[in-house]
Amino acid sequence: MAINVGLIGFGTVGTGVVRVLKENASVIRDKLGCEVSLKRIADLDTKTDRGVKVEKGVLTENADDVINDPDIAIVIELIGGTTVAKDIILKAFEKGKHVVTANKALLSTHGAEIFQAASSKSLAIGFEASVGGGIPILKALREGLSANRIESIYGIINGTANYILTKMESEGRKFEEVLASAQEKGYAELDPTYDVEGIDTAHKLAILINLAYGTYSRLDSIYTEGISRITELDVRFAKEFGYRIKLLAIAKASDGAIEARVHPTMVPESHPLAKVDGVFNAVFLHGNAVGDTMFYGRGAGMMPTASAVVADVMDISRDIVKGSPPRLTPLSYSEKAIKGVKIKDMDDLELPYYLRFSAVDKPGVLSKISGVLGSHNISISSVIQKGRRLGEAVPLVITTHNALEKELRLAMAEIEKLDVVLDRVMFIRIEESLGAAY
Repeated sequence: MAINVGLIGFGTVGTGVVRVLKENASVIRDKLGCEVSLKRIADLDTKTDRGVKVEKGVLTENADDVINDPDIAIVIELIGGTTVAKDIILKAFEKGKHVVTANKALLSTHGAEIFQAASSKSLAIGFEASVGGGIPILKALREGLSANRIESIYGIINGTANYILTKMESEGRKFEEVLASAQEKGYAELDPTYDVEGIDTAHKLAILINLAYGTYSRLDSIYTEGISRITELDVRFAKEFGYRIKLLAIAKASDGAIEARVHPTMVPESHPLAKVDGVFNAVFLHGNAVGDTMFYGRGAGMMPTASAVVADVMDISRDIVKGSPPRLTPLSYSEKAIKGVKIKDMDDLELPYYLRFSAVDKPGVLSKISGVLGSHNISISSVIQKGRRLGEAVPLVITTHNALEKELRLAMAEIEKLDVVLDRVMFIRIEESLGAAY
């Protein structure tokens, strides 16, 4: 017996999928008890040499040749985007085919429609590769941690942003310099907006929230802030306070609502997430039964992502071999249990904060700033001022005790109007307690 697979999208990850299927064919066969055969590959470019051998007659420029082939049981969609890819997946379902995709943008915006279409036809959709590359975090949420109430998720799930922040700290360089270097090395796109402004991370967080809380979250409900305003000064001051700056995806269940946010965050140096450097990803979560767990590995790249794609193909193949419908629903929740969840307003967030002011160096400045903070019920935890240039601007850095974000924003707006403050206030949220043991 052989299970026939069709691939649509022969780019970097698609090439990796072909390599894994070929190089690990014997491992796959031994584990499944049958072969997985790549019957058709569709891509607009059928001429470029990808460095992998493809048998004659497998390549086609027409995706319909894959979708309409009655012998193909599983369609792998790797073209990306949210329009053509969506049509391909829905057409595949109409033809009775299971689907595997790595398309985070599509699932975070049209996930409800796609998941419901799969369920209505008793078909499987695998999407492990959409979050964390080769890290099996979605499988863990759907299966290994399914007996838990997930109380919190903290994720470093964009390798480009993490690489930039790591280099800014280790080399003392500016954001713009490190970004340019990352682009030269291929770690960042020519247009890095999705990575550095947190949009890619928000796509992935939406998927994590869907699986963790049994909902169809809306991308626009996730507060999203990137790292482009982080300076080498902030990285250095963070270290002095005992923190490292990471772009975190955060979901927390509290008071009947879910916090859903992406932003630069100061993490205590003692926490495992603070030690995740370079292009590596990690997801740290707390379940009410299991406690703290962390998943770490390469979050992108040809082979790690291909590994996750082929693992999904194998999971679906196991059900096909047994002649049974999919063992799991897309979110691993029964359809009747899928519900809306309330997203906590950012104004209601209560955290400690890091504040950096460009303040005139003269007597009375700190008392003016602290007076405004105090009038908004914000108490100061610590203060650092570097350098003395009487009458000129110097960085003044304050960390606060827990404060309401609404009050903090009101205070910053008032402080920015002071004649002794010469620029916008830089603020970074601090997460002191990420899990029970840290």
